[in-house]
Amino acid sequence: MATLSSTPYIVFPVLLFLLLLSIFFLSPINQNPDLRFHPSSSSTPNHSQTKHQTPEESSFLGNVSTHGVPSTSTTTRIEGGLARARAAIREAVRSSNYTSQKKENFIPRGAVYRNPYAFHQSHIEMEKRFKIWTYKEGDQPLVHGGPRNSIYGIEGQFMDEIESGDSHFMAGHPDEAHVFYIPISVTRIAHYIYSPPVDYSGHMLQRLVTDYIYVVSDKYPYWNRSNGADHFLVSCHDWVRTRDFDCNPDLYKHFIRVLCNANTSERFQPIRDISLPEVNIPKGKLGPPHLDKPSNQRHILAFFAGRESGYMRTLLFRSWKENDDEVQVYEHLPSNRDYAKSMGDSKFCLCPSGWEVASPRVVEAIAAGCVPVIICDYYVLPFSEVLDWSKFSINITSDKIPEIKKILKAVPNERYLRMQKRVKQVQRHFVINRPAQPYDMLHMILHSVWLRRLNVRLRS
Repeated sequence: MATLSSTPYIVFPVLLFLLLLSIFFLSPINQNPDLRFHPSSSSTPNHSQTKHQTPEESSFLGNVSTHGVPSTSTTTRIEGGLARARAAIREAVRSSNYTSQKKENFIPRGAVYRNPYAFHQSHIEMEKRFKIWTYKEGDQPLVHGGPRNSIYGIEGQFMDEIESGDSHFMAGHPDEAHVFYIPISVTRIAHYIYSPPVDYSGHMLQRLVTDYIYVVSDKYPYWNRSNGADHFLVSCHDWVRTRDFDCNPDLYKHFIRVLCNANTSERFQPIRDISLPEVNIPKGKLGPPHLDKPSNQRHILAFFAGRESGYMRTLLFRSWKENDDEVQVYEHLPSNRDYAKSMGDSKFCLCPSGWEVASPRVVEAIAAGCVPVIICDYYVLPFSEVLDWSKFSINITSDKIPEIKKILKAVPNERYLRMQKRVKQVQRHFVINRPAQPYDMLHMILHSVWLRRLNVRLRS
């Protein structure tokens, strides 16, 4: 992106940034440099790394990291409930059964789940216990509001669901909460602070997020008691990378980042951080159309249409752009072709990364009943602590792009039919409902946060 040399265009966003800081955050920290986050010796966690366990544990209950906090009856009650949830999940794994106080309308089973019994019981426990507190500090447009449409729409949809007042996951008081939501919209920051466009620098974004955390950590005890291990932020904007939080490593060491840009080469840590599905949400809708064309009517081997953005797509176009009838790759889809219908007519849908690792085509492929072909390096797929993506998708690394046709034609028809059936099975987990419903995309995001909280214990 070119730098604008005109002085007014440079000065304006800086002045707007300073004005918004004073209006929205009003932080005493800005006047007193001594009011800063300092982990005390009593709250420094013995942070044993949460590891992915065997299938019996299914990544649900790793080594629980312990954070010292003052002893309170509220903390004891919350931690007691989490201990009972962990015990119920372990018992479900042991007995291959579940325990619920109500009728279960959906029972996850099958190879698409790493451990369906653990997942099912964990979701039951989440529905029964999980409470989230959203900090009230700050005002729109940067806080308490986000986009609900377009490619970053999942950010605003999640925020609106949590703050609507209708979600039973909302805590009535912060003392009741298991986790704490930082309701900052990075997409709104990009729009208001970095507009008109200048060269991107993460400094202003980092300052806004950091100052907000300083405000709430100075005002309330919750951040400091866990070093942020029970706090999270949700963002789908391309500009947010895990490494952007390295400006203050002590502050952000345990902070949960729920990001579309789940790139392990940029220090995204699946044990702590959460991969957020990227969804292109049209106005008036909640996602791509769902298609249910039988496999024997899908006459295209593989399909992709999209801009040449990023290295991976450059490699894809170099090998396949409009030069094969079976592997159909377009930068601009012909006017007589419909994008969604073309995906519905395809056995495999190519999902190359763009400028960043995430792509909305993964969710679009699943909605179309098309087996996703993930063409990306370093991408952590959404909900991979629960879902076994190898059972319903194919992964192709950048060096194998010229061999796409050979790889896909080598898939036995029996395997393809199993994979396509499993794609239909996981569709419910990639649908946005408002209000949210059990096992849909918003609940799956919440479940990912719930799992991280299960692996943290606040101990007096």
